[in-house]
Amino acid sequence: MMTSKQWSLFKENLGAQNPVFVQVLGICSTLAVTNVLKNTWVMCLGLIFVTALSNLTLSLLRNWIPSRIRMMVEVLVIACLVMLVDIYLKAYAPAISRQLGPYVGLIITNCIVMGRAEAVVLTSPPKTALIDGLSSGIGYAYVLLIIAAVRELLGTGGIGGVPLLGGGWQNWTIMVMAPGGFFVLALFIWIVKGWILNPARKAQA
Repeated sequence: MMTSKQWSLFKENLGAQNPVFVQVLGICSTLAVTNVLKNTWVMCLGLIFVTALSNLTLSLLRNWIPSRIRMMVEVLVIACLVMLVDIYLKAYAPAISRQLGPYVGLIITNCIVMGRAEAVVLTSPPKTALIDGLSSGIGYAYVLLIIAAVRELLGTGGIGGVPLLGGGWQNWTIMVMAPGGFFVLALFIWIVKGWILNPARKAQA
């Protein structure tokens, strides 16, 4: 069971302190892998795994990590977990591994993973650190999945090879290119921060 403080932390990472549309972290993968929903699922699961377990591991080790090598230890733990994800994909999902290319490895330097390690892990007990990592990963994941669904739908007329917009639909090629990621992400941030999380609009409602 989560305490009220832990539950509040969990909810904040999904909404008011979301790492993507509030803190604007992890944007590289937002642009790189969200043109295909299937690839985005894999990247999101990988990042949730790495963020949650790196937070837990570093929290368990926090009392034994000398401050002068703190960041080196953080990178080492994160890199080991990313290598496990990469090896698993190469063994069991080689096609997706080839499509994602170097972006799985770049989880090591993802601002969300490092940011949570610096902000919470070294001062929080293991359970709180795990909840923070898990909720940060989920907050990242659902934003990327929404963006990926919009980009693939508009860019190909369907999702997962299944046509959804009919034969008369003219594919928006730009949506499966990097600029499409910028456009959809910017639109998403505008809708969420300007309308959903805007205190003035909430008060009017």
